[in-house]
Amino acid sequence: MNTLTRFDLNIDVEEKDMLARAAVLMGTTMAGFVRAAAKEKAKELLDREPRVTFSARDFRAFANALDGAFKPNAALKRAAAARKVKRV
Repeated sequence: MNTLTRFDLNIDVEEKDMLARAAVLMGTTMAGFVRAAAKEKAKELLDREPRVTFSARDFRAFANALDGAFKPNAALKRAAAARKVKRV
């Protein structure tokens, strides 16, 4: 069973008129039109967002690496030293 929730939106008169006319053209209610348009745009934006999926084991390893103490490697130390020299 789906749980419904309410979403209120304040818009100006011109926007409401435009949405109402578009809803009529689509053969739906204004609420149905706004819901479908918002859902379509949200899906489009979310589909462009890159995603990374981890197995439970890989996620634990990733989280542990983030939580662990950071120790710069030799390449990072050289880059930092080079950057300090350029700023002088």
